[in-house]
Amino acid sequence: MTFPTRFGTTLACHFFATVLTHSAISAPVPPNIVLIYADDLGWKDVGYNGSDFHETPHIDRLAREGMVLHNGYAGAGNCAPSRACLLSGTYTPRHHVYAVGSTDRGPKKSQRLIPVPNRSGLSKNEITIADALKSAGYATGIFGKWHLDGKDGASPSEQGFDVVFDSQEGSPNQRRDRPTDPKGVFSITKAATDFMTRSKADGKPFFAFVSHHAIHSALEARPESLSKFKAKPPGKQHNSALYAACTYDLDSGVGELIGKIHALGIAENTLVIFTADNGGTQQSSQEPLRGNKGGYYEGGIREPFIAWQPGTIQPGESDVPVHQVDLFPTFMAAGKFEAPKGKILDGENLLPLLTGKGRLKRESIFWHFPGYLDKPVIRGREGDVKLGFRTRPVSVIRKGDWKLHLFHEEWALDGGRSGLPGNAAVELYNIRKDAGERNDLAAHEINQVNDLLEELLGWLEETKAPMANQRNPAYDPALKEQHKQSRKNRKDR
Repeated sequence: MTFPTRFGTTLACHFFATVLTHSAISAPVPPNIVLIYADDLGWKDVGYNGSDFHETPHIDRLAREGMVLHNGYAGAGNCAPSRACLLSGTYTPRHHVYAVGSTDRGPKKSQRLIPVPNRSGLSKNEITIADALKSAGYATGIFGKWHLDGKDGASPSEQGFDVVFDSQEGSPNQRRDRPTDPKGVFSITKAATDFMTRSKADGKPFFAFVSHHAIHSALEARPESLSKFKAKPPGKQHNSALYAACTYDLDSGVGELIGKIHALGIAENTLVIFTADNGGTQQSSQEPLRGNKGGYYEGGIREPFIAWQPGTIQPGESDVPVHQVDLFPTFMAAGKFEAPKGKILDGENLLPLLTGKGRLKRESIFWHFPGYLDKPVIRGREGDVKLGFRTRPVSVIRKGDWKLHLFHEEWALDGGRSGLPGNAAVELYNIRKDAGERNDLAAHEINQVNDLLEELLGWLEETKAPMANQRNPAYDPALKEQHKQSRKNRKDR
């Protein structure tokens, strides 16, 4: 068995001893793991969550046959940081991937703080899920989008993946016919199913990361799918035929993948997770959730989240909040392997929850974004952004039914804690009663604010999270008043 050199001798010996121990007692074959990761698929975009226009029959069937995690969250409000959290098993302050490209996105004169610099990807020294599973004897493959290289990041082949395939432009495998293979859905699926077939023939458990480009813009769909939705009466919430057709084609790819798992006779020994990297774009409403991609209200980070393994995961639903950093320890536990020695993991093994044999020990999950994202995504409410940003510097905690947002601008510049309660630095919502985050309770639930704020500040200190706290000399305070007046004028009309 070959081990990546950066793991070191101790880790290699640890895994070798683990494998020997498993062999000596004739342990069951570790389960195959398939992670289906959609791009920009919002929580409300799937049929089982109540879309009134989109059709996702295969995803809906997966939801009926598996465990639906209604409060399943991405690691961030947009693509690269979510993928970094997922693959590393750690929150953003540990790997410093906060955004796609830059945290300095938007008009300088509207940024009250200097944003914290961003990394474009995971370093070669970061131990990923693929690294750990490969060292445990798994065949590993990624099929589709990576989006974590750039000047700071390593390639997937440098981070544990034996097989790397992508059919999009700019990749070495430009094999797709655009009219019949929109967003590469079907060529990606074919490459993944071929990999599963080979791995089964080789007698190796496999980890297939099926990382779709769909349904990210530019939207594409098969002609027959587009015709289907053009002929369908629009819904009150969703009505874009192209958006629905692109989602429908993604769903067809999911159906082909699950069909192949059944055809290979490996369904009962294959753990499948279906989720997405961030909330839907402004092209699709996520109501009743507030906001969209890029933000840290529910519409930007809550995702479709399904776990499926016939005979192991019983069909059901759960409202327990879970986070994509939980998948690293979950996959380790599924194979009965220990995490690499010295590896920090911020998540918790979900198997007790998924199998109905226990509860999660942790109570809180977190997000941290110390920068700015422009291009406001507003659907019906002006309060989702300020000064034209869909995201300002913010840190967030969800604990039980409660969710607290801590905005760095007000915290750093407007008195911080001394202004509580009612300080604009803090927003508090009861997510069970108010999933749309419309009713800010910060001025009324003082004990909740104090408890959650203490825990969030402790987490920021523990993770050494860099805060945006330096004044931006280019900031123009007159713009804030202009924005307030513009909002007032719109409301008065």
